[in-house]
Amino acid sequence: MTATQTHCPYCALQCGMTLTPEIPLRPGMPGVRLEPAEFPVNRGGLCAKGFTAADLLDHTDRLLTPLVRKEPGNRESPLREASWEEAYERIVTAIHDSQQEYGPDSVGAFGGGGLTNEKAYALGKFVRVALRSSAIDYNGRFCMSSAATAANRALGIDRGLPFPLADVAQARTVLLVGANPADAMPPSMQYLDTGRADGAKHIVIDPRRTNTANGAYLHLQPLPGTDLALANGMLHIAIREGWIDEDYIKTRTEGFDSLNKANAYWPERVERMTGVPERQLRETVRMLATEGPSMILTARGAEQHSNGTDTAQAWLNLALALGLVGKPFSGYGTITGQGNGQGGREHGQKADQLPGYRKLDDPVARAHVAAVWGVDPDDLPRPGLSAYEMIDRLGSDGGVKVLWVLASNIAVSAPHSNNVVDKLRRLDFLVVSDIFLSETAEFADVVLPTAQWAEEEGTMTNLEGRVIRRKMALPPPPLVKSDLTVLTELAGLLGRGEFFTDSPRAVFEELRRASAGGIADYAGITYERIEAEQGVFWPCPDENHPGTPRLFGESFPTASGRARFIRVDHRDAAELPDTTFPYVLTTGRNMQQYQSGNQTRRVRALNVALPEPRAEIHPDLARRHGIADGDLVELRSRRGAATLRARLSDGIRPDTVFAPFHWPGANALTNPALDPHSRMPAFKVCAISIERAPDSLEN
Repeated sequence: MTATQTHCPYCALQCGMTLTPEIPLRPGMPGVRLEPAEFPVNRGGLCAKGFTAADLLDHTDRLLTPLVRKEPGNRESPLREASWEEAYERIVTAIHDSQQEYGPDSVGAFGGGGLTNEKAYALGKFVRVALRSSAIDYNGRFCMSSAATAANRALGIDRGLPFPLADVAQARTVLLVGANPADAMPPSMQYLDTGRADGAKHIVIDPRRTNTANGAYLHLQPLPGTDLALANGMLHIAIREGWIDEDYIKTRTEGFDSLNKANAYWPERVERMTGVPERQLRETVRMLATEGPSMILTARGAEQHSNGTDTAQAWLNLALALGLVGKPFSGYGTITGQGNGQGGREHGQKADQLPGYRKLDDPVARAHVAAVWGVDPDDLPRPGLSAYEMIDRLGSDGGVKVLWVLASNIAVSAPHSNNVVDKLRRLDFLVVSDIFLSETAEFADVVLPTAQWAEEEGTMTNLEGRVIRRKMALPPPPLVKSDLTVLTELAGLLGRGEFFTDSPRAVFEELRRASAGGIADYAGITYERIEAEQGVFWPCPDENHPGTPRLFGESFPTASGRARFIRVDHRDAAELPDTTFPYVLTTGRNMQQYQSGNQTRRVRALNVALPEPRAEIHPDLARRHGIADGDLVELRSRRGAATLRARLSDGIRPDTVFAPFHWPGANALTNPALDPHSRMPAFKVCAISIERAPDSLEN
């Protein structure tokens, strides 16, 4: 039996694993044994999700054939099995009819951060070349877009970690802002644990006492939505106490003088704004400045806000002022969440981007990519709407009428999900490609089954910017096709087949050419190099280039070669508590589940460990409302309501409730207010009320 080295299908660690064929448990389905591999990222470790990933390959819920509505155009009629020919015929007819009546932009696609680089690239090309539409975005807009925007404008490049994950073990002080890797990506904790064992000190900023915070030297618990004020307050202290690195600022940065208003964030004021004691502010800055090398790592807790870009910028300002960025075992980074959250946004899934992290509105970029694709630059559409803006206009005049959703479950994962469901219902035609019948697929006119991670070839780019190989360990079921094949076949039916291929290697070779010279330059990366070197770090402009594990050692990829300070000021969250909705809801991950839960909620071992969502509530808040541990509680916002079981914990602020987003419910409450720069929704703060649910609702 031949073993295949590949990677986990879940988070951005992309842990290495080995799949070995074995006798199947279900007749007609392949069997496989999964074991962790000694890959540089996970070094033989896996989390519970990774260990159980193969359980989904032969799951009884798996989609094995296309599905169509029994009565075309009637979504109340049941879905039935269909041939690929029938499914394609319905899709192509819907595309033609819509574009003939409403124009090219009436048809669009919504992608996912779990798609391989090849599929993300091909999807962006398909929308712009085969559909000639501007309507494309993806769920990564809900993930790292704010940190990416801030990094691009301050550092000239967006790569989640500008250094290998292993460098974290060498840092003496690590500040984690809105990050809970102990639950979100457990194998990464070995690097924090190693550092701690060697005397490193870790500081966690989070309104909850998470599993990550439990092991920290210091835990700061701000009011959700005040991280920017917290960062500016620390910068104020660093300047006033003389802890900034003046030589670094002078030689490696520009714009520091623009921060003179940082003096407005004196510690006493910041304590009132955030709830974090002044002594903790001072201790944090002192450690970052004097107990180095030091790192500041942000994640979604700091970024999923209506001011998320400015918040990430504030932490970048602090890191630059302390002279951390570009020094060994030091710097600023952001922790990517989705499996290919990094690569997925580099090669054309975002509404404003072309491959290589090029801008769609840049004439030089358009000319370069159009030449690779063999089309006229003038035929490429202009930038379209961001993810939630596109969703919010579905079915309306000027909005998308026919939508194809790939590897995303927006009925659960998008904010203000009741509105999202309403918009999906208004579509003239919805196509969903997925492994299982997701909550989004339940509204579809056509559902297409797709190959899983172990049944396909391609590349992924992990949180370090390391491009890795996803390798086929077994074939997909007989009637299941890869997304690349579907894209190619549909392009052919639309009369644009000559521009597409379903060979992952051929697509990657084209991607290399399209990305050449761009910010995310993959030109020197080959499948063979990835295999031989256990991944290659971009940028890698030619095959003789070693790749770039560490950025910023000598300069920054900006026009001046210097990093940029940009003044940012705190502003209140888009929605504040009031007498009707007096508390703050924040959302996040649990260890056992992933994203919308469409996959992990089907794994028995994970459901046994965590069978339902629980609202985390402080005992003082629970007592005020007569709530006991295990009671059902109703959370209500201006947009909707959700009923969850209560979990009492003194590790959360008494004015804050935490709810996981892996089940339907939490995002019925969240606020779709968008960051003006990144178009990221404000997932992490909304105003809610809470009450014990009526006894009749209890199980």
